[in-house]
Amino acid sequence: MEAYPDKKLAAVSSKPGVYIMKDANGKVVYVGKAGNLHKRISSYFMQPAHQDNKTRALVKKISTFETIITKTEKEALILESTLIKQYKPRYNVVLKDDKQYPCLCLNINQSYPSLSIVRKIKKDGSIYFGPFTSSGAVRQTLNIINKTFKLRKCKTKEFKNRPRPCLNFQIKTCLAPCCLDVDKNAYDEMVKEVTQFLKGKTPALINRIKKEMSIAAEALEFERAAELRDKISDLEETLEKQVVVSTDFMDRDILGIAGADELSIITLLFVRGGCLFGMRHFSFSETILTNAELIRSFIGQYYEKSPFIPREILVPISIEDASLLEDWLRSIKGKKVSIIHPKQGEKVHLLKMASLNAENRLKEQITSLADEIDLLAGLQRRLKMDRLPKRIECFDNSNISGKEPVAGMVVFEQAKPEKSSYRKYRIKGVFKPDDYACMYEVLKRRYAKAEESMPYPDALLVDGGKGQLSIAATVIKELKLEGKFSIIGIAKKDKKRGEITDKIYLPGRVNPVNFGREGDLLLFLQRIRDEAHRFAISFHRKRRGKASLHSILDAISSVGKKRKAILLNHFKSIKKIQAATLEELSAVPGISNAVAKAVKSALK
Repeated sequence: MEAYPDKKLAAVSSKPGVYIMKDANGKVVYVGKAGNLHKRISSYFMQPAHQDNKTRALVKKISTFETIITKTEKEALILESTLIKQYKPRYNVVLKDDKQYPCLCLNINQSYPSLSIVRKIKKDGSIYFGPFTSSGAVRQTLNIINKTFKLRKCKTKEFKNRPRPCLNFQIKTCLAPCCLDVDKNAYDEMVKEVTQFLKGKTPALINRIKKEMSIAAEALEFERAAELRDKISDLEETLEKQVVVSTDFMDRDILGIAGADELSIITLLFVRGGCLFGMRHFSFSETILTNAELIRSFIGQYYEKSPFIPREILVPISIEDASLLEDWLRSIKGKKVSIIHPKQGEKVHLLKMASLNAENRLKEQITSLADEIDLLAGLQRRLKMDRLPKRIECFDNSNISGKEPVAGMVVFEQAKPEKSSYRKYRIKGVFKPDDYACMYEVLKRRYAKAEESMPYPDALLVDGGKGQLSIAATVIKELKLEGKFSIIGIAKKDKKRGEITDKIYLPGRVNPVNFGREGDLLLFLQRIRDEAHRFAISFHRKRRGKASLHSILDAISSVGKKRKAILLNHFKSIKKIQAATLEELSAVPGISNAVAKAVKSALK
C-alpha cells in the first residue's frame, strides 16, 4: 500500500508494545516490537525515497496492522518472541526446532545418574549439554566419557531389573550400581567430574585430579593413584585435540553474520574453557531485518531454548536492545550475561573467525542453491510445467492384503526433504485391497479443505503410474483445482518387458517422458518416490504392530492396560508370553493364577 490513513496512525499509542503486520488475506507477515509503537509504525509509512528496499517490499504487502501494548519493553521482547513462534511470519527470523540436533542428557533425578543421547530438550530437571553439530561428534564425546569415567551404562529399565553386572563392570568401565552397593557420595563426585568435563573445564578438572593422585600416593593407596593417573592421561589426550582460541578460559558464544540478496547466514561458535567446542550455521531467507535486528532477533529466539547460556556473547555489530537482552538472559540463567561488541584485542579475532566461517557457509549455500535451481529448471523444461517446481508433494500407500491401510505424504522444498511438512494418513473408507480407492481418499483429504489445504504444491507426484495418475487427475478435476499445480505419475520399470528405467507419465500423454541425457532429473523424482515409499511403509509397520498387540492381549477381558504392560515388560514379547508356563505367568507380580489361566487359554 502506498500510504496509510492518518487517523489509523494517529491512534497508535506511544507506549512500548508489539505490532503485527497482516497482508490482504489476513495472514501475519511480520511481527515486531518497539519502545515507542507510534514512532516505529510511522517509520514504515514515510516517503518511499527514505526507505531501504527491504522495508519497501514489506510495506507493499501490508494491508492492516494491530498493536498490543505492554507495561515494559522487556515484556514486549518476550511477547514478540512468542508471537513469532505462533505465526511464523514470512519476513521474520524463525528458528526451526532443534530436535534434530543431538544433545547429551544427564538425568540427575536418578539416584545413580547416567548419560544418554537425546534429540529433544525437556524441562524435566535433567542437565543437557549441546547441541552437538552431528551424531558422530556426540558419540565420540560419549565414548571418551565412557572410557574415562565409570558412570553406569545400562538404561533405566535394565538398571531396575538387571540380575547381575554386565560386561562393562568386568572391563572396569562401570561401577555396576545396578547390582552392587556403590558409595553414593563417590558416584556423585564422579558425576560432578563429568559435568565439569562437558562444560569445557578440562584443565581445572585435570589439576584437581592431580592433587587427588598426590594425596592417594602419599597415603600409599597406589592402586587408587594409578587409576587417577590413567584418568589424567585420557583427559590430557582429549585436551591436546582441542583448539585453544582464548587465553582467559572463559565460556562464550561468538556470532558471525554474512548476507547476499535474500539469504543471510548466522554462524555461532561455542567456546568453552577457552577451547573451540563446536560450530553451527543458521540460514534465513526473505527477512527484511537489518544485520543488527537479525542478530537481536536470533539471540531472543535461540537462547530462550538453549540448554546453556554462556557468560559472554560476542556480536559483530552493536545492537540497540543489548541491555534489555542482557536483563532477559540474566532472568533465564540466574547470573549476569554480557552481550559485547569488542573493538580490539583477542575478542575481535574471535569475531573475525566467526564471520569468515559465515561467509564460507554463505558461498556454499549460494552454490548449492544454484545447483538446486538448475535441477528444478531442468525438470520444469522437460515436463513442460508452467512454473518452477519449488514444492513437490508425493503420496504413496501401504497395506498388506488390505489390512491397516495407510498413506504417507512427503514434501520436497527447493529439491530437499522438508520433514516438518510430512503427513501420515490412516485410510478410513477403504476396507479391501484397493490402491486406487486409497489414493482417491487421501488426495481428497489433502486438497479438499480450500484455504486450509494451503500451501498447494507446484507439482504433485503419485507412485503407481497411469492408474494412480488418472485417480489424481480425477480428484483435482472434482475439486476444481485444474491449473493450480502439475500432476506427475511415476511407475517402476517392468524387467519382463526389458525396461531399464522407471517411467514418468503426464496427464493426456500415452507414452512415458523420455529424459534422454538428463537422467539426473529422473533420479531426482525416483528419490522423492523412494522417500514417500519409506515413509509410508514405516508408518504401516507401526500401525500393524499396534494392531497385532491389540488383537491378542486386549481381547482378554481380565487383562487391562496395566497388566498388559506388566506382562510385556517382564517377558519382552508376545512370543515369550505364549511360550511361558502357567507357573511362570502366575509368578509375575500382579498376575493372579486366574489371570494366568485366561492368558494361557487365549494364547493357545
